[in-house]
Amino acid sequence: MISVKEAKHLISQQIIELNPIVVDLAKASGHTLAANVYAQYDIPAFNQSSMDGYALKFADREKSLRLIGEMAAGTATSITIQNGETSRIFTGAPLPTGADTVVMQEKIMVMDGKITLKDPNLKPGLNVRVKGSEIKARALAMEKGDFLSPAAIGFLAGIGINKVNVYPMPKISIIVTGKELQQPGKVLEFGQVYESNSYSLSAALKNEGIEEIAVYEADDDLEILKKVLQTALASSNVVLLTGGVSVGDYDFVIEAASQCGIRQIFHKVKQKPGKPLFFGTKDQKLIFGLPGNPSSVVSCYYNYVLPAIKALSHKSNNVIEVQAKLTHAYSKPLGLTHFLKGKYENGLVTPLQAQESYRLSSFAQANCLICLDETKENFTAGEILTILILPG
Repeated sequence: MISVKEAKHLISQQIIELNPIVVDLAKASGHTLAANVYAQYDIPAFNQSSMDGYALKFADREKSLRLIGEMAAGTATSITIQNGETSRIFTGAPLPTGADTVVMQEKIMVMDGKITLKDPNLKPGLNVRVKGSEIKARALAMEKGDFLSPAAIGFLAGIGINKVNVYPMPKISIIVTGKELQQPGKVLEFGQVYESNSYSLSAALKNEGIEEIAVYEADDDLEILKKVLQTALASSNVVLLTGGVSVGDYDFVIEAASQCGIRQIFHKVKQKPGKPLFFGTKDQKLIFGLPGNPSSVVSCYYNYVLPAIKALSHKSNNVIEVQAKLTHAYSKPLGLTHFLKGKYENGLVTPLQAQESYRLSSFAQANCLICLDETKENFTAGEILTILILPG
């Protein structure tokens, strides 16, 4: 049995980022760039008005000006203004040739067919978006490793980019084992329990923008499990098995993994919940054998699975480690790191009720995991502890 720290280190050593792919910009949100992106054009591509008003030469600001036409957004032809002339202009339109400034429409007067300004604060270039002020042609727009947020997608679209090179999201298979499992919505027969692990895992994965998720069911039978596992390995980057990782007569995950050519990296971690955790690899694919108890599954997911998935896609882990003050005392046995479901607010963290590994009711209310070190028994009120803030 290894420590939590060792388990996380061993997993990190096995991760190789997924090969980059080219995707349409519209499908790139939430990904990480795998190559630099450069602008193809000056943006704006022309000197552009930032509001409705009148375009003129700043040197003519004290003259009565003759109106010679207008420039609307999207116009395909330009006009030229000479000394003493002005043009009506609208937001987003190109400046007429010869103009360098735009005055707001609220700050002009029309007298005897002539336009005069009443803007003593007018400055040269006011209300003009200069050509290339957003970005110059051939300039670096975004760097490899940058996260494509909604604003980043909008920025790239605004400079004319329609495809990007990104690290893909991994394809995930979830294998739920156990003859005792029944689907929600159906009547429970004697000896059955409702299956929830695939629901919690699928929801957590979708919350990270992962769409390619396959869910399989496998009875407590070695041959059946091997076939399902081989199918999952053929189509996935990451395989998550729930249940069947202990040493009971009907726990076949370890044997099935071995017979499918999976190299075991570790089995069993000094932690609660989730002690029987298994991790292995095959052809750069990651295989996690999670305990069957629902709370163990969710705890192991946030501690081990999610950081690995993030690393595959060249993303930062969004399970954030912070320090918090314990609101009341807590005791546990030596030898295992405990992960308690907790509520964190204003620097304080409170362990919730229902900490047993089969119970998810407290996890449904938790926003963090409280990390209690394996080498310590008693934790006092006011003590500063490490907690893991869970993604929303």
